[in-house]
Amino acid sequence: MNKASPPTENSSEDGAAPPSGGRVSVLFPMPLPKAYDYACEGGAPPLGAFVTAPFGPREVTGVVWPSEGEAPPLEKLKKLAGVFDAPALSPELIAFIDWAAAYTMFPKGALLRMVMRVSDALEGPRMQTAYVRAGTPEGLRITAQRKAVLAAASQTPQFASELASAAEVSEAVVRGLADAGALTRVEVDPDPPFDPPDLERQGPALSDDQQFAADALTDVIAEGGHKAVLIDGVTGSGKTEVYFEAVVAALKKDPEAQALILLPEIALTLPFLTRVEERFGAAPAPWHSDLTAAQRRRTWRRVAEGSARLVVGARSALFLPFKKLGLIVVDEEHDNAYKQEEGVIYHARDMAVARGSLAGFPVALASATPSLETVVNVDEGRYDAVGLSSRFADAAMPDIRLIDMREDPPEQGRWLSPALVREIDRNLSVHEQSLLFLNRRGYAPLTLCRRCGHKMTAPGSDSMLVEHRFENRLVCHHTGFSMPKPSACPVCNAVDALTPCGPGVERVAEEAKERWPEARIAVLSSDTAPGPKSMREVLDAMKAGEIDILIATQVAAKGHHFPNLTLVGVVDADLGLAGGDLRAAERTYQLLSQVTGRAGRAEKPGRAFLQTYQPDAPVLAALATGDRDAFLAAEAIGRRDLGFPPYGRLAAVTLRSLDEQALDKTANALKASAPYADGVEVLGPARAPIYRLRGVARMRLLVKAKRNVSLQAYLADWLAKVKVPGPVRVTVDINPYSFL
Repeated sequence: MNKASPPTENSSEDGAAPPSGGRVSVLFPMPLPKAYDYACEGGAPPLGAFVTAPFGPREVTGVVWPSEGEAPPLEKLKKLAGVFDAPALSPELIAFIDWAAAYTMFPKGALLRMVMRVSDALEGPRMQTAYVRAGTPEGLRITAQRKAVLAAASQTPQFASELASAAEVSEAVVRGLADAGALTRVEVDPDPPFDPPDLERQGPALSDDQQFAADALTDVIAEGGHKAVLIDGVTGSGKTEVYFEAVVAALKKDPEAQALILLPEIALTLPFLTRVEERFGAAPAPWHSDLTAAQRRRTWRRVAEGSARLVVGARSALFLPFKKLGLIVVDEEHDNAYKQEEGVIYHARDMAVARGSLAGFPVALASATPSLETVVNVDEGRYDAVGLSSRFADAAMPDIRLIDMREDPPEQGRWLSPALVREIDRNLSVHEQSLLFLNRRGYAPLTLCRRCGHKMTAPGSDSMLVEHRFENRLVCHHTGFSMPKPSACPVCNAVDALTPCGPGVERVAEEAKERWPEARIAVLSSDTAPGPKSMREVLDAMKAGEIDILIATQVAAKGHHFPNLTLVGVVDADLGLAGGDLRAAERTYQLLSQVTGRAGRAEKPGRAFLQTYQPDAPVLAALATGDRDAFLAAEAIGRRDLGFPPYGRLAAVTLRSLDEQALDKTANALKASAPYADGVEVLGPARAPIYRLRGVARMRLLVKAKRNVSLQAYLADWLAKVKVPGPVRVTVDINPYSFL
């Protein structure tokens, strides 16, 4: 890929249009709703080509886009400044961006920016010097350092830094050997192609259930065209091996096709990359937030040119510039992490299905606890489904029991019930592992003053500060604010009066260490293991049997296999049921089902105990009985009666401002201007549950509509009626998942 070159040799330098030639429309990666017209001499760059063009006082990189509306006279247009020698965006991706912009109600330029997030990929990297082993020149003096370098060198090109590190010498020794002729300098691309997956490589033998599901998926791929298929399998049933067979079928069918496997979070992505490499004999192209700039550039370039045939990534991988995408797999399709809440707001699962529909290829959705939206799509015939009803190798599902904390409460100041303590004692006695699950980071979720009742909150925010005792700090998990825990109350100055309220994983760990001082205990959360490497170390230690009791948040709830884990204790099963969220019960079921599913995945049977003060709650009763379908049926009835998704449509209109007066005025003006429409109800305005974050106040209106209503058309007509003042920002979230 070369730097942008002028479209012709005869272009004038004053920005005026050439006397004759064609025109193109260019979309820029900015929050712009449309493309802009430019003149070009000779042949116009093709649709999707990357170009540079004057925009305001500077030249900006954009993409040749389909023309819209009436074109201005050619002589009034500025001319293109240059065209990149880079693969053009596919027509399918362009259509997807246009569709996604209309659906999410974000400017199409903002969607394009997600595709063009790797700034240096278009120009490509400079070739770099590497070294390979050559013959030993006659008369070369061999020192210990030189001998070490020559031993590390081979016919595979290596950079000087790599050779120097392997031989524990300076880079000057490497360059000196090259000058002497013992090493040969070669120019290499720092972004080498990814090795293609070996499609003839045999995976593990499949069970009858797995083979049936795999055959169904490969039949869909053989038929061609778009179809969404749910792989509905219990935890540990081997869904991954099933969709690996679909990847093989899709890549075999078309030698130019590419496949994308989406995972909800980076903690799952990194170990999964190794699993893919073992299955296909080659590492897939990765895409996640922990990549370096050079690694991101390499993946972007190779995806764009089509040589990266298998990609594994987080939700933003959906916007990579695939040359010819032929299959998307959305693993853990129910997971809330697929919902992007900042910038362009979208749900990657829904966008994946839309991308497959627009381009005419299949999409596989895999889950042990599929979302109600997906289940309803299966029931109504829009999606197909294949089921895996038993665990692989005949492993048994865990026995799940409820502990009524009203009848079997913990000791005062403790959080583990006597029943759960006995179970952990039993596991320790037989050298089996236990997992204590609490989806709450830190030591305590609330710190308040015993004297005056003051609650510690983040500056300019209504969010509570969470105590982290390991670091003796108070942290806001919404804004990132952090401070040392003060010795006195900031309001009444009472010394040593600030008291932690409620448990987090650190507090449970403190109790566990007091109860079982000889046990090997570890804590796993995004705070205690803030990076993928440190998180992987804990998970690997757990898998290797080096931990007796793991105390963890949801980062350990899914996608992990611990052969000797036979007990899961959920410290607070009621935690997700509060707050009035329409998906609270469904999310609780999904999360607790996933975490309890970590137990007994090998030959040893597993059991799970859920501590609760609400043992009669339908979601907990469904978990205890294993009757998922009955729970989903009841949840569906409740949603249908209220007209909530998937039986109705929702959109959140959120207003943000530092100026609370302008915020109130704008919110009320919006409500007053809401047009009447049959089947549409506008609720609010109301303050967000966490009203202030970083000094910014937030108010929300909720639009509820019947399924046959064009919600985007209604919103566009409504929002156009009110002039929003500069201090107020308005965002739209179609089908909101967060109500904070």
